[in-house]
Amino acid sequence: MKVLIGVDPHKASVAVAAVDEAGGELVERASFPQNRAGLRSLERWAKRFSERRWAVENAGGLGRHLAGRLAAAGESVVDVPPTLSARVRVLSTGNARKNDGLDALATALAASRNERLAAVDPEIGSEVLRLLSERREDLVAERTRALNRLHGLLRDLVPGGVAGTLSAHRAARILRGIRPQGTSARLRRRLASEVLRDVRTLDRKIADLNGLIEAEVEASGTTLTEIFGIGPILAARIIGTVGDVVRFPTKAHFASYCGTAPVEASSGEVVRHRLSLAGNRKLNYALHMVAVCQARSDVRGGSYYRKKMAEGKSRKEALRCLKRRVCDAVFRSLVADSRAHSRSAA
Repeated sequence: MKVLIGVDPHKASVAVAAVDEAGGELVERASFPQNRAGLRSLERWAKRFSERRWAVENAGGLGRHLAGRLAAAGESVVDVPPTLSARVRVLSTGNARKNDGLDALATALAASRNERLAAVDPEIGSEVLRLLSERREDLVAERTRALNRLHGLLRDLVPGGVAGTLSAHRAARILRGIRPQGTSARLRRRLASEVLRDVRTLDRKIADLNGLIEAEVEASGTTLTEIFGIGPILAARIIGTVGDVVRFPTKAHFASYCGTAPVEASSGEVVRHRLSLAGNRKLNYALHMVAVCQARSDVRGGSYYRKKMAEGKSRKEALRCLKRRVCDAVFRSLVADSRAHSRSAA
């Protein structure tokens, strides 16, 4: 009997539900502590099912450790988005009843009905780019917070504060010209100097990380950087977020995942579409940045953007059309990269 084991992970426990893949019937439920002994017990429990595969809810969050552990052991594991399992749970039970066992069962049922879920592979090349990209995002966010703190301190040290963009070099030049009077002003200047040192440290870390990301993107052999507006940093974010592009059968499915496909909102004889707020927002933002760059500086992208406005579309609508065009180009590039990698591996 082939079974699909749905997993609902929590910080302290792991709920599992084994479902018969042929009939969709519940075979067995169990719960284990989320620690080394508990996970070993879970693995022993699963061995009673000779033919099995796993569906882990939120394998990119609380389920990452267990999903990676199972995949490293040679198990077949897919990632089930929490929104998908929640939708299946509500439709299956017909009410709002919820517990860990039901969540694990809903995760298994969601995976059994969806063949395009992302497979978990901790050694896939995109995982390295995802980790580096996320680390860079954290450092950039911390640098922004540090600069905001520096702006706040300089506001009380310089009449009217500092207008415009603040960099480490500019802040250092401003601080050298400040002669504080009084205990509070001297303390503010000292704190501003400390924050400035933090900004310089973050600048060095970001620069080092940029070099590492560029090297990894170049080593991946991706063709994404051939698209106007996509450099190594954006390419790393896109590859790390998408993972294995094979799970998207068409460019329309990929556009839906990116949130660049409009949502139909028709009624009766009125046919209309509205902006989609679904999809992966990080990926959507990356494609938006590329579309803005093309609309401003690329000959082909700018021509397409102006053509859509000439057809009567607003600037936002024309940009959305261009973003969908960029999305399709990214999909073609990722598919070409995947095929090239498959040929080289063979």
